[in-house]
Amino acid sequence: QVLLVESGGGLVQAGGSLRLSCAAPGRTFGRASMGWFRQAPGKEREFVAAISYSGGYTYYADSVKGRFTISRDNAKNTVYLQMNSLKPEDTAVYSCAAGGEGWPIHVRVVAASHWYDYWGQGTQVTISS
Repeated sequence: QVLLVESGGGLVQAGGSLRLSCAAPGRTFGRASMGWFRQAPGKEREFVAAISYSGGYTYYADSVKGRFTISRDNAKNTVYLQMNSLKPEDTAVYSCAAGGEGWPIHVRVVAASHWYDYWGQGTQVTISS
């Protein structure tokens, strides 16, 4: 079954922006932390960003820091990834994931796949040069 559904992907030129959304139709994220990952052809899945339940904590991969912003609207049960200043290297399938409650003592844990219990199927983001 599909528990998480991503949307907002598409084709944009370098320097442009996209906002991805992730929702759980008919369900609640509860107090789960949420994350975004991406995977380009021929490459391993890569952590992008994570956010705590309240939004008080965020963590970003160095490659997107300063360009991407993760946020959530718990009333709408939706998490977002605002992507600005996009580069061709950002081309990938972007997936959202629901992880553990709270925030780990070692923050890098949220960049590891094992922190997450549920995954979406992904949305394609393609950046042209």
